[in-house]
Amino acid sequence: MRRFVRRSGILPWILIGLVAVACLGATNSARDAAPPPSPVFHRPAGALFADDFSGDSLRGWRADSAGSAWSVRDGMLRGDLPDVKQAHSFLLAGDSTWSDYAVEFDVCGMRGVDKGIGVRVKNRHGLGIDLRGPNHNDVLVYLNSLPVGSGKVENANGVWHHVRVEVRGSSFRVTVDDRMVTDKHLLVKKPPRRGGIALAAYAGGVAQCTVYYDNVVVTPLTAEPDP
Repeated sequence: MRRFVRRSGILPWILIGLVAVACLGATNSARDAAPPPSPVFHRPAGALFADDFSGDSLRGWRADSAGSAWSVRDGMLRGDLPDVKQAHSFLLAGDSTWSDYAVEFDVCGMRGVDKGIGVRVKNRHGLGIDLRGPNHNDVLVYLNSLPVGSGKVENANGVWHHVRVEVRGSSFRVTVDDRMVTDKHLLVKKPPRRGGIALAAYAGGVAQCTVYYDNVVVTPLTAEPDP
């Protein structure tokens, strides 16, 4: 009986170890997996900014303090974070003179839930669009930390999705795969008026993030008077 108790005590630890190794292998496999080929890039005339990451450098971009999260791989931008809850990193472009514009990009999440972009970003403040994948399938829009919009949309991992965000005056509009997700007027005292863009890598509560971006284009919009 004593010998059996010892063995039954060891066995769970062996099983736990095997499960941990299997989970680690699955995580690394998803992290290292290549996404499908990204959509063909069409550079529009008159763009304020455009990048299809065909070069090896990130010229025109500037990273925050976690800049090591970003790299160019096979003509795509890759963001990868350590498996730590709420870990995040941003890659910024543009300047404080941008006002009314549309930004379009293709995005493919490989691990985790969150991906997206900030617009009119200045001094770490702006309008954030969080495209959440598995188990959520929605878009959340924040002005700094204040929720200002949301909408449901399917966006599975391992698949490219096309996102377009328009900011004009105090209004914003988000479409995903040509489907309107949210179209709102910012009912706040001081909405952001100008600023650049910031692609996001965010591990969130699931503590995972490997995401690819491609074909980022910013085009000017004609200003319209606020209602």
